[in-house]
Amino acid sequence: MRIVVATHNEGKLFEIRRIMQQDLGDLAQKVELVSAGSLGLPDPVETGASFAENALLKARDVAGRTGLPALADDSGLIVDVLGAAPGILSARWSGVHGDDQANNALLLAQLADIPDVHRTARFRCAAALAVPEALARSNAEVQVEADSVTYDIAVQYVETGDMPGRIIRSPRGEHGFGYDPLFVPDDQPNRTNEQGEPLTSAEMVPTEKNAISHRGKAIAALMPDIERLLG
Repeated sequence: MRIVVATHNEGKLFEIRRIMQQDLGDLAQKVELVSAGSLGLPDPVETGASFAENALLKARDVAGRTGLPALADDSGLIVDVLGAAPGILSARWSGVHGDDQANNALLLAQLADIPDVHRTARFRCAAALAVPEALARSNAEVQVEADSVTYDIAVQYVETGDMPGRIIRSPRGEHGFGYDPLFVPDDQPNRTNEQGEPLTSAEMVPTEKNAISHRGKAIAALMPDIERLLG
């Protein structure tokens, strides 16, 4: 079964594929994950006021255009001392969507005078699955419609997950994306970095991060719904 992931970020597609392989086991072989970007679909405007609203908006849009089940997530960083900011604005905190370097630099500047004890934060993810009526009636292949929403939505699901931690003062690590180099999760694998420090999300290998990540928790909670589709 083909499931469209509502993203133009191939790094996110890879991460979701790894999570699904871990959670579904052999059943994951029955799923072909493709990105909305690879199908030439537009990026819907995220007008929701919460992660859950934005995730559902994206999943419904892609499922409506393709007639295929669509998986979407919306996630971001919640910094306690900033009043839960950047929140749903995480990807464009610096004013330019997806500029990780600028977003990280701005966050560090805003927290420059904040003591370590008050630099608590959490990543939050809402993951949504939308199943169109075309699929609910039959599993036949359907044509992708990039210019309009064609198919009504039969059912939809949304789950959330959190990864608590803290913000450090300079980036560490080469893996991941976004704010990962600045974020040290509370839950840690049984190892440290070469300096004996707890790992940032960007210093973890994918299996370590997926086991504790906000996205991993939210998508794992959707697995029973995806298993029903496969059944």
